[in-house]
Amino acid sequence: MTVLEQPGTYAPAPPPSWRPRTEAAPLLPEAEPYRVLGTRTAEREGGEQTGPDAGLLRRLYAAVVQGRRFNEQATALTRQGRLAVYPSSRGQEACQVAAALALRAEDWLFPSYRDTLAAVARGLDPVEVLSLLRGDWHHGYDSPGTRVAPLCTPLATQLPHAVGLAHAARLKGDQVAALALVGDGGTSEGDFHEALNFAAVWQAPAVFLVQNNGFAISVPLAKQTAAPSLAHKAVGYGVPGRLVDGNDAVAVHEVLTEALDRARSGGGPTLVEAVTYRLEAHTNADDATRYRADGEVEAWRAHDPVTLLERELRDRGLLDEETVREAEEAAERQAAELRERMHQDPQPDPMELFAHVYAEPTPQLREQAAQLRAELAAEHEAAAAARPAGNPAAGEETR
Repeated sequence: MTVLEQPGTYAPAPPPSWRPRTEAAPLLPEAEPYRVLGTRTAEREGGEQTGPDAGLLRRLYAAVVQGRRFNEQATALTRQGRLAVYPSSRGQEACQVAAALALRAEDWLFPSYRDTLAAVARGLDPVEVLSLLRGDWHHGYDSPGTRVAPLCTPLATQLPHAVGLAHAARLKGDQVAALALVGDGGTSEGDFHEALNFAAVWQAPAVFLVQNNGFAISVPLAKQTAAPSLAHKAVGYGVPGRLVDGNDAVAVHEVLTEALDRARSGGGPTLVEAVTYRLEAHTNADDATRYRADGEVEAWRAHDPVTLLERELRDRGLLDEETVREAEEAAERQAAELRERMHQDPQPDPMELFAHVYAEPTPQLREQAAQLRAELAAEHEAAAAARPAGNPAAGEETR
């Protein structure tokens, strides 16, 4: 229906709901990524001699060293056929470690498929984290118990889940924040838009960390967006945008800690873009040399997150050879245990395909489970009949 306005009888006065909730300027990110490592403390703090906490620096260093070794070991397991696929986060360790350490125990982490290191840094069993990529279980770990959502392979679909959980926590009055990780490619998905929009409207206590590693598989960022930065997308939703050096573990930790505190206190969501780089191929099935030059990779190696953090600790007198050795030995112990456990062949039960799919199985699922159960029973009977008398199957006892 069209309403015709009568001249002189209507003065345009948009209702408050038509107006922007906030001014755009405070939401805009800085033009350059925020960083801490390699900068003079006095300059950052206006002359006040303060800096990163020594204990935090040591924890971050130990975690990135362990993360680097974890990436190496998981990649080796893929080449040995122990993992079906592994999307390495080598070069992005600072983002993932800082994300895990910025969370409180009651917070939730919503990772993507590349964020195995974040889940391990959160305290999860590395073998359970890799179970999905091994292909022998739906998921691998207890999400409600660990407050880590399943590793999400479809791009950005974990973001609306994070918003829903955060909104529910806010309605219940729980001091819980949800931290959702996504890559630059995920920002091109509709789920990214929907999650940011709902989070902003509901003022959900959610923080979105975009790990901009330069490529969505082989598609460079310049072919995905013309925005000055991915952090600038925040202003369109009415939430703050932060741009941070993703290879600076301390800077990422500072920005995320601030955003999570803001979310818990009722300040609403924040979009953080961490500028980093994926040093290895998208997965073991990808040939990165087809779409990027070796010189580009080498340039980013000079900005390696492990090297940057080690240099900072040495400059501050917080790192000696014994501390380095302890960190490397701890990382090697984890890698050795992971290697040993992953070389043990799993014994999957085919009926577990139907477990934990729905709280209440659908009629179709029950029908499929019954069909598989009958087929397994028939196979067992056929195998038993084919065995010579007095020659029981392995594991069976003769009576």
